[in-house]
Formats: sequence, structure tokens, C-alpha cells
Amino acid sequence: MLLAARFARRVLFSAGPLMLCAGLATAAAAPAPSLQISFDGHQFTPRTLAVPAHRPLVIKVINASGETIEFESFKLNREVALTPGEAVEVRLPALRPGRYDFYDDFHDSVPTGYLLAK
Repeated sequence: MLLAARFARRVLFSAGPLMLCAGLATAAAAPAPSLQISFDGHQFTPRTLAVPAHRPLVIKVINASGETIEFESFKLNREVALTPGEAVEVRLPALRPGRYDFYDDFHDSVPTGYLLAK
């Protein structure tokens, strides 16, 4: 009986780290949230987009206007020009909680937009 208890304890302690690693691998393999921002009428919609903090994410930026725009953000370290009708996926690393601005660098009159990581 004592031998069976030792064996069960040994199996439990050796399987525990494997189960933990499997759980971490599953969490790491979870797909990044996909969100969307569109540009039309000289503004980004939505102007403020809530995003999950501490998780990588993908933002699809769609230029629905008839002119070339630039989605730019120093805080996010991203800059991409979009021709009329073009859509691009902007991949971002896990963000700390906070507010990250973005704007159209080609048109100063366009209101600034924000990602709100929480």
C-alpha cells in the first residue's frame, strides 16, 4: 500500500508540470483579437477603440474614402499608407494598459483616434 501511494504521488508531481506547460501552450496559441477601424468622411470610426491589454492583437484598417491616407502612431510604432478602398491588418504586440493615439499623417484636419488598452 505504501508503495502504491509513493507511485501515485510521483506520477502526480511529474504530470503536474506537464499539465501546466500544456495549459500555457494553449493560452499562447489563442488567436489574437481582431478589431476594425475604418476611415471615411475625414475621420476614423470608431475614434476610440477599446482593446484588451496584455494580449497581442490585429487591427484591420479600412480606407473607405476616395483619397490616400496614412494610419500612423508613434506610441504604437506603426505607419502605413492606404490607397482608396485598401484594407490592411496592423499587428500589434501586447499593450500595457493606457491610451495610444493614432492619426492620418496626410491630413492635419482629421481628428486623432485612440486605442484604449484595458
